[in-house]
Amino acid sequence: MAHPKRVYDNILQTIGDTPMIRLNRIAEDLPCEVWAKVEYFNPGHSVKDRMALQMIEDAEARGDIKPGGTIIECTSGNTGMGLALACSVKGYQLICTMSDKQSKEKIDILRAMGAEVHVCPTEVSADHPDSYYSVAKRLNESIENSFWCNQYDNLSNSEGHYRTTGPEIWAQTEGRITHFVVGVGTGGTISGTGRYLKEQNPDIQLWGIDSYGSVLKKYHETGEFDESEIYSYITEGVGEDILPANVNFDLIDRFEKVTDKDGALAARELARKEGLFLGYSCGSTFQGLRQLKDQLKPTDVVVCLFHDHGSRYVGKVYNDDWMRSYGWL
Repeated sequence: MAHPKRVYDNILQTIGDTPMIRLNRIAEDLPCEVWAKVEYFNPGHSVKDRMALQMIEDAEARGDIKPGGTIIECTSGNTGMGLALACSVKGYQLICTMSDKQSKEKIDILRAMGAEVHVCPTEVSADHPDSYYSVAKRLNESIENSFWCNQYDNLSNSEGHYRTTGPEIWAQTEGRITHFVVGVGTGGTISGTGRYLKEQNPDIQLWGIDSYGSVLKKYHETGEFDESEIYSYITEGVGEDILPANVNFDLIDRFEKVTDKDGALAARELARKEGLFLGYSCGSTFQGLRQLKDQLKPTDVVVCLFHDHGSRYVGKVYNDDWMRSYGWL
C-alpha cells in the first residue's frame, strides 16, 4: 500500500519500496548498466523483512498461530530481525536458533529486540540433534501455541518476494531488466522475484550466487546432492548444506561460486567506491557478477539485489584485524 505522505500506523508498513541505485565507479569495467536494489532501507535493514512478515501473516490466516503465541525460527540473523519487528508489533514471543559462525552483532541485536536466542554449533550436519534446524524443530514440538516458520521450506518466503520485490524491480527498471543477480540461501528471494520477472519477460536471466562449501551449484548443474561438496565456510547468508523447498532450480539459469575472501574484499570495495555500507553476501553478489562479465553485452540491464547492511559485520568484514587473521589484507 502506498503512503504518499510517509506517515504510517506501525513499523511494518514501512517494509518494501526500497530504492534502486546505479553502480558507477565499481562497475566501470562492466559493459552495461548495473543497478543495485538496496534492501537495507527496510526497517530491519535487510530483504528478509519482506518474507518474515509474509510468513507470519500467512500463518495467522491459516490459524497456525494464535494471539500471545511463540514464533520459532532458525536464522542467520536477518530473518530473525524481520520476525522480531513483526512480533513486537503483533505481541508474539520470538525464539531464534542460530549457528555459532554468525556475527556477535546479529545475536546482540536480536536479543535487544526481545528475542530469545539459542546459539548452536556450525560444525554439525543439518540432521544432527544440536543443529540449529533440529533445535528449532524440537522447541516447536515442546512449546504450546508455537509456530516454526521454517523459512527454508515455507513457500510464504518466496511468495513475499513474488508479491513485492519482483513488481518493484520491474517497475523501477521500466521493464528493461535483462539479468537479476542475487545470493542464494533459502532461495526465496531469487525464486519469488525471479518467478514474477520471468512472467513479465521469460528471457530475463536469473543468476544465483553460491559459496564454496555449498551444494547448490553442483545440484543445479547435475541433479546430484553431493555431500563431498559440503564443508565449513565463512560467508554468511549464501549457500546451503540442504536443498530448501524455496529454491526453484528450474527457474534459475546459472549459479556462480564466490570465495570467502573475494566476497569480503568486494563488500569493502562497494563501501569505498559507492558509499554503500553493505553486508558480507552483498560483496559476494557483486563479485559473482564481476566473474561473469564476459557473459554481458552493452545493451544489458543488470539488477543486483543487496540483502543487508554492513553494521552487522563491523567485527568481521569491516575489521582489519579480522581480515588479516585470514590473510586477506
